[in-house]
Amino acid sequence: MKALNTALTALTALLLLAAPLAEAASSPASAAPSPIASFFSNPAFNGAMLSPNGRYLAAFTGARDRRDGLAVVDLTTMEAAMVAQFRDTDIGQARWVNNERLLFSTVDRTQGRRDVRFAPGVFAVNRDGKQFRQLAKRNEQFIRAGGDRDDMLPWHTFMLDQDGPQTGDDVYVTDAGIIAPGILVSQDLVRVNTRNGLSRPVDHPGTAQDWLLDHKGEPRLVETLDQNIQKIQYLDPATGAWRVLASFNAYAANKNSFSPLAFGPDGSLYVVANGGQDLSALYIYDLKNNKLGQRLVTLDGFDFQGHLVISNDKLLGVRVDGDAEGSVWFDPGMQALQQKIDARLPGLVNLVTPPKRPETPWVLVESYSDRQPRRFLVFNTETGKMSEVGNVAPAIKASTMGTRDLVQYTARDGLTIPAWLTLPPGGKDKNLPMVVLVHGGPFMRGENWNWNADAQFLASRGYAVLEPEFRGTTGHGNAHFMAGWKQWGLKMQDDIADGTRWAIAQGTADARRICIAGASYGGYSTLMGLINDPDLYKCGINWIGVTDIDLMYDSGGRYSSDMSAGWKQYGMPELVADQVKDAAQIQATSPLRRAAEIKQPLLLAYGGADVRVPLSHGIKFYDAVKKTNPNVEWVEYEEEGHGWALPKNRIDFWGRVEKFLDKQIGAGR
Repeated sequence: MKALNTALTALTALLLLAAPLAEAASSPASAAPSPIASFFSNPAFNGAMLSPNGRYLAAFTGARDRRDGLAVVDLTTMEAAMVAQFRDTDIGQARWVNNERLLFSTVDRTQGRRDVRFAPGVFAVNRDGKQFRQLAKRNEQFIRAGGDRDDMLPWHTFMLDQDGPQTGDDVYVTDAGIIAPGILVSQDLVRVNTRNGLSRPVDHPGTAQDWLLDHKGEPRLVETLDQNIQKIQYLDPATGAWRVLASFNAYAANKNSFSPLAFGPDGSLYVVANGGQDLSALYIYDLKNNKLGQRLVTLDGFDFQGHLVISNDKLLGVRVDGDAEGSVWFDPGMQALQQKIDARLPGLVNLVTPPKRPETPWVLVESYSDRQPRRFLVFNTETGKMSEVGNVAPAIKASTMGTRDLVQYTARDGLTIPAWLTLPPGGKDKNLPMVVLVHGGPFMRGENWNWNADAQFLASRGYAVLEPEFRGTTGHGNAHFMAGWKQWGLKMQDDIADGTRWAIAQGTADARRICIAGASYGGYSTLMGLINDPDLYKCGINWIGVTDIDLMYDSGGRYSSDMSAGWKQYGMPELVADQVKDAAQIQATSPLRRAAEIKQPLLLAYGGADVRVPLSHGIKFYDAVKKTNPNVEWVEYEEEGHGWALPKNRIDFWGRVEKFLDKQIGAGR
């Protein structure tokens, strides 16, 4: 890494702070669709965060001829300065150490996974760009890079995604135990001084997997994993000793399990748990008696997801994520402020974040909708002045985007399936060509109400987009999640087909012009959809998709997977399929073994350096399917991993998708 550029240059993007918020330009829906690059280029602006006292705003920003840097704006004077920027890499993450100092790491946005040669490193700098210090090396195990001092922390040191004390110069970072690329076995905690680099490890029991700092920024809880047994252990301030709060099987259903969320100002532990209900909720945990206490927040139809909002040592409310993000305010003043901001920005989700220890009237606002990409603004609670800081997709005009709504349909066995339906701009909502877009995971939450680049790109080209939250998807209750266990290619696949037929029955989709598409598990589902329901889908698009469950256990040869041995030994047999007990099911639900049944046109795309779904999945399937199907397009992005990191490849891929869909089910056909 070359010398840090600390020139105090004004940032054009951040000078918007000196001007009032401008309304988004209105464009007719009939205008030409936005170019592919508008959806899939790297943004020049990547977010912002207030200092603990609320006087300063740190923002991630770059320019066409410069790498992404870290800028700080003094909200009192509106003066902007670039405080950290490199010539050969980008700023990745950052957090405030205190009001005067920032911690950050790097990421090279010009490289795919194959070409990555350096770890993120850990660095610190003052808000004026002075007293820069590198705290952790960037060189990997077998690569020596000049410039790394021997007194630095090792390359496998990473930032912790939590605030530290924010009162002194110390922070906590993690020392990751990595046994192979992508395979993490432990997360030890280290306290380091950001000015002199002195560090010391934090003593703890077991093999640490995750940590939780308390409200004062000190380690208070560690989650450990020994084979398949997960323990949640608490550092009791009364005794100074660790004690076990809970222990359960990490890969099986556990009625009494919970997930630690945060510590409150008074030391209370807040957790997410089901508490005997289907949907999880936010609870206070009774640390004295080791059991769930008061239930605080439940979401209508969704498992709890969110975080606490704390300011001036007071719990003001909870940020939640149900069908969309929002805030549950306990504080009347924050509720009134929310209403005032919502009145200024109608029809949008407006997420208000106050400083941790405010000394100024500024709050940060993140504003978005299904048609409007996320914008960051600052609002002065005394003057009412609101100014835009940046937009993550400034080339997108909201008026040219489609609408996105949560719908529900009933699967053939009676299970209710939520889904997201995005319609093209212009008002037409009947007899449309449709893309059924299947999310990856699969045991994760799918989507929510927001601006989604993939769905909106397809909608801008005239397609309806249906994204089912099929059984096995998390976020919709424990029963919905567990109903998907061992249902790859079976009931999970039926849910997607039933959603497609629902869209046809509603009159939304033209039954003759439907394509199924997805990445990772979504790619697997695409192939199984073409096999199980050949009458339903005219074509398929699979990128980085699994093609055989046995290959997930052993990809073979030089194509190794980053899935942990524990997941393969304990998780996959329980949730996906057991290689011995479910051998017949694995064969029946293998796109690789049933490739000859796929007759529809197919677009396949894989990353040559993918260690989640190794390239062998794609190569073996392509070799099999092309024997009987002449309409198969193949593309390999040699430098990419599990997804497209480089804008040139995202733009190329979605350009191929656009041409492929136009040929097979085009909106103008």
